Amino acid sequence: MDIRRSLDARAFGLMVLFCLCLGSQQIVLKATSAAAAPVLQLALRSGAAAVLVGLYMLWRRERPDFRDGNWKPGLLVGVLFALEFLLVGEALRLTAASHVVVFLYTAPLFTALVLHFMIASERLSAGQWGGILVAFAGLAGAFLGRTDTASAAPGSVVGDLLALLAGLAWGLSTVLIRTTALARISPNQTLQYQLVAAFVLLLPAAGLLDQWAFTPTPSLLLGLLFQTLVVSFAAFLIWYWLLRHYQVSRIGVLAFMTPMFGVMLGVWWLDELLEPAFLWGALALVLGILLVSGPDWRRTRAGAKQTGG
Repeated sequence: MDIRRSLDARAFGLMVLFCLCLGSQQIVLKATSAAAAPVLQLALRSGAAAVLVGLYMLWRRERPDFRDGNWKPGLLVGVLFALEFLLVGEALRLTAASHVVVFLYTAPLFTALVLHFMIASERLSAGQWGGILVAFAGLAGAFLGRTDTASAAPGSVVGDLLALLAGLAWGLSTVLIRTTALARISPNQTLQYQLVAAFVLLLPAAGLLDQWAFTPTPSLLLGLLFQTLVVSFAAFLIWYWLLRHYQVSRIGVLAFMTPMFGVMLGVWWLDELLEPAFLWGALALVLGILLVSGPDWRRTRAGAKQTGG
């Protein structure tokens, strides 16, 4: 019997590290955007990370499995992954990195809403619908409560909307992985689908957007190295290891540290200003997502008690 462990100090420490890495990626992209556009950086890091994942699969003697036609949803999830990062890259050109991190992490809301209508066991309870309302009230407050001239500029609003659409693309990717043949294959193969598609699609997109300029400054090269080795490769290997060894709902709740790390890093590293309306809206959004995810955590805990786990 596969009994996954409850949250312990090691899992908590690894999740803090994982969330810190994910929360910092938009900050690094924004900080080095003068040397290379975010879309170009995302294309390059995806290609390099795809090579690393391929070598890792060879080392593990893990061969791609296409027998059940998983390449079809694999192609679609790759397109959604590329679309997500295209939207993130463009959002970072228009709005604050802290805004992008927060709006990108609306993905669990979209996943929960879509799965509610697709899978009977994923139906939202009254409390979860309350969480949805709290989260979207937070979104409305973050969008409409702007008073600072810079954050209320049309470009900033468009950037926030692009980040929100990126969250939608991410949420749909999760639905696709949960409900298709991708749920039955190695996570490494799914990640490979995503990385290869991002490289193949984002590289010409950078050209079409006239974002080919690349100035190899030390900060840009270090940033790309960090994004490739740490964010796109090591961090996701940590995540998949945690999924194999720990209860998913327990570690999933901790993932909401990511937007908070992103906001703090944006203020500290990029000197971004946070308006009270955005800060309160972001807190309401995270609270709403926790309310949506909370019943899963309680069901897992109750099941563990009943089985003596």
